[in-house]
Amino acid sequence: EEKMRKEEEEAKKRAEDDAKKKKVLSNMGAHFGGYLVKAEQKRGKRQTGREMKLRILSERKKPLDIDYMGEEQLRAWPAWLPPSQPSCPTREKAQELSNWIHQLESEKFDLMAKLKQQKYEINVLYNRISHAQKFRKGAGKGRVGGRWK
Repeated sequence: EEKMRKEEEEAKKRAEDDAKKKKVLSNMGAHFGGYLVKAEQKRGKRQTGREMKLRILSERKKPLDIDYMGEEQLRAWPAWLPPSQPSCPTREKAQELSNWIHQLESEKFDLMAKLKQQKYEINVLYNRISHAQKFRKGAGKGRVGGRWK
């Protein structure tokens, strides 16, 4: 909550500062419009990590469609629904969410395994480089060859 509040305050400060800059610079001359466009483009290209994460999550997140059910219905669904009856919307929704979580976990596992493999490959390549440099002729980067000896 504090982070969100601080970010909102910083955003307000930035907006106020931008407004002040626009006001001051608009009094400076006629060529200021092009400067403003460039400044907006420059700032708009980069997204912070938090903004990118929120954008990705909002694209991925599916709305939970249980608005038509009352609180009593949601609390009592295991009691009033026999296990053999699969046609309950809450049970279907729970199954759907479970499958989705399972899919995300499997993606996470695959990506972690890929990351581990890539780190291993980087270490192997670094070792190869250092081993190859040991046996290189004329070791040393500053050594000049040719007629400039």
